[in-house]
Amino acid sequence: MSDTRQVDVAVIGAGPAGTAAAYAARREGAERVVVFERDWEPGGILQQCIHPGFGLHTFGEELTGPEYMHRYLEKARDAGVRFDLNTMVFQMDRPEERGGKKIASFWTMNPSRGIEHIEAKSLVLSMGCRERPAGALGIAGSRPSGVYTAGTAQRFVNMEGLMPGKKVVIMGTGDIGLIMARRMVLEGAEVVGVFEIMPWVSGLRRNIAQCLDDFGIPYYLNHSVCELHGRGRLEGVTVVEVGPDRRSVPGSDKYVACDTLLLAVGLIPENELSRMAGIEIEPMTNGPAVNEYMQTSEECVFAAGNVVVVYDLVDFVSQEGERAGMYAARYAAGNLEKGGRSFKLVPGNNVRILSPQVLTAGSDVTVYLRVGEPVEGKCRLFADHGVFSKNLRYARPGEMNEVKVSSAVLAALPSDVTDITVSLEVS
Repeated sequence: MSDTRQVDVAVIGAGPAGTAAAYAARREGAERVVVFERDWEPGGILQQCIHPGFGLHTFGEELTGPEYMHRYLEKARDAGVRFDLNTMVFQMDRPEERGGKKIASFWTMNPSRGIEHIEAKSLVLSMGCRERPAGALGIAGSRPSGVYTAGTAQRFVNMEGLMPGKKVVIMGTGDIGLIMARRMVLEGAEVVGVFEIMPWVSGLRRNIAQCLDDFGIPYYLNHSVCELHGRGRLEGVTVVEVGPDRRSVPGSDKYVACDTLLLAVGLIPENELSRMAGIEIEPMTNGPAVNEYMQTSEECVFAAGNVVVVYDLVDFVSQEGERAGMYAARYAAGNLEKGGRSFKLVPGNNVRILSPQVLTAGSDVTVYLRVGEPVEGKCRLFADHGVFSKNLRYARPGEMNEVKVSSAVLAALPSDVTDITVSLEVS
């Protein structure tokens, strides 16, 4: 097609993963690197994260979300990355093979340029994740105003200057919900309580300490919101205690007056575009299945950040973004070496999430994983065949663990080994 725009490395999403990927691609030598972002400004979710706590791993100091992104955006722009903002990718084509290599293609919409068809020698998916909304929870009652996801409330308060309400209940202990509990108190609202259906906290323990304990906000484990009250505006919620089977305990229901309910009940990788392109989705993570190059089932398509697996620290997101961008640039230049034998990582005892899911004997790699249930004592992560072993002081579902895997160890495995099971055991 004569009106098709050609790029070397295309990146979808200008958050921390996408910006890091684009910067790494230019650093690796790719010429035409373009980031396509649907928002008016780059930065992704970190634009609205004005609290500190970012960058300790990457920059060795504590930064706010905008400060962290500013540093990466400066590096990317100085390297010559182009950002196409206010540009929506609305259609992905399945990659086509040309001259022995696959080419990625997709369609964008921009108010000034209209609809464009883009072809890229390689593509990095970095669309991030979205919050689980009220409609996915099956809460009884009508649909009054005053029910928000925690991230929506965060954008209202930090970017739009709008307060969602004055008397707040928070459902779930995801990190955004914990941070917004503190934020709402600082803005003068009353946070009645935080209610978590699981018997453990799903967010970082530091956020429990800094956002709830330090501000006297009570939280209740094994509790859930089961009904909304009010029609035009939320007037209150019914909270119920739940048993080990996650069913409500009879007679435990309690009415809690409030005008606002914030939901912090999980994040879902944003993968509609991935599915359009025919990318294999890993059921364990709900993100693309990737190897240590962050390469998906389509060899010209790479993925990084929360679109692959939801991380707890943005530093991990940026690291994965740089890895994806570096290998995407090598693929575009035709010099990405094959890794040889491949091994499937399989979750074993009390391991819930693994990334990447496929390893080859091509390079050393960091594997990220989460456990399914907390272990509040010494424990050990280990993989079959002595691939790795790591002692931990504790293991919690809300905190990502990282382990190093040596390519030399993988290369030395017996020829009949194809799967590697990763497990957790109590010491």
